[in-house]
Amino acid sequence: MAALIGTGIVPSGPVGTELTAVTRRAFIPKCIVQIYQSTPTLAAGLANAQTASGGVSSVTVPVQGTPMVTAQATDYSGSFAQPAVQTGITESDFNLCAIVVPIPFLGMEGILQLSAAVVPLIEARMNDAGNQIAEYASTQLWTNATYGSINIDGFPLIANNTGLYGNIDRTPAGNAWWRANVNTDTGNLTRAKALKWIISAMNFNGGEMPNFGVTDAGTWLLLAQDYQGLEQYQITPQSSFDQSNAGARSAFTALSVAGVPIYIDPFSPVTPGIEDAPATGQLLLMNTRYYSFYIHEAAAFAFTGFASTLPNFQLGYIGALVAVLQDLTVKPKSLTRITGFTSASI
Repeated sequence: MAALIGTGIVPSGPVGTELTAVTRRAFIPKCIVQIYQSTPTLAAGLANAQTASGGVSSVTVPVQGTPMVTAQATDYSGSFAQPAVQTGITESDFNLCAIVVPIPFLGMEGILQLSAAVVPLIEARMNDAGNQIAEYASTQLWTNATYGSINIDGFPLIANNTGLYGNIDRTPAGNAWWRANVNTDTGNLTRAKALKWIISAMNFNGGEMPNFGVTDAGTWLLLAQDYQGLEQYQITPQSSFDQSNAGARSAFTALSVAGVPIYIDPFSPVTPGIEDAPATGQLLLMNTRYYSFYIHEAAAFAFTGFASTLPNFQLGYIGALVAVLQDLTVKPKSLTRITGFTSASI
């Protein structure tokens, strides 16, 4: 864009034009990113990341779905029935997926910016490459419902109770142990409803509580409003809020229900309302002990280095940032997904 003249202390007309021709602009030497979003779900998965290596079925997990021995009573003699060999372990298989961000660097761009760059474009691109992988991965987490695609698995696939996941078919009744807890609800997400579904998650997962909950901003807001009417403010005797450095605290950054913090994830999907019906969101509850990313040891957000584009008859270089990874849960029963909650307009 052209220099801004005719506002503030900068005159318009020929005088302003002359000033722009002989006066440097006062640049801030930073590029302020405007387009990306933070995601607690991706952060939770990466915080628990595990290392993977090569091979077909790069992540192979033995999982037990049926008993391998049988308990029985005995008497004073200590005798018992001869045990039978019972098979109970099944192999679950996952392949890693690749995310690539090509990074161009034109030769003339480098010459023009040499010793004259306010913000080096190559540095901005390198920073953007990491953000692009995070954005792409976060989008796939909440949208990819297709088994065996080239994209990382998403919660519509992982937190489901039918079809293939990890090379195990969840549809047969005998494989019910490999299903997630999938339900629907209506209306606002309240403390009472959140508690109900946390208990449902605990019961479905054999008594083990979830430790992480996430929902969209509109659904979270209505849950927060259910808290706010019960807030109380404590004032120290002989004091007031204006004498406190922190002031009065109101509301929460993470809503805790039965000890389970529930966060906002801007990528959590919202279904638009139809014919004046409100939009609907979902609540995902998980135990991060069983959910993590597996990242290839040789491609953990690795930069390939720059290679010349001269073979393509062009002065310049091209590199790539590569991440080879997969997000997975080794215990789908630890996931509970409830859809249909009213999501307020934000």
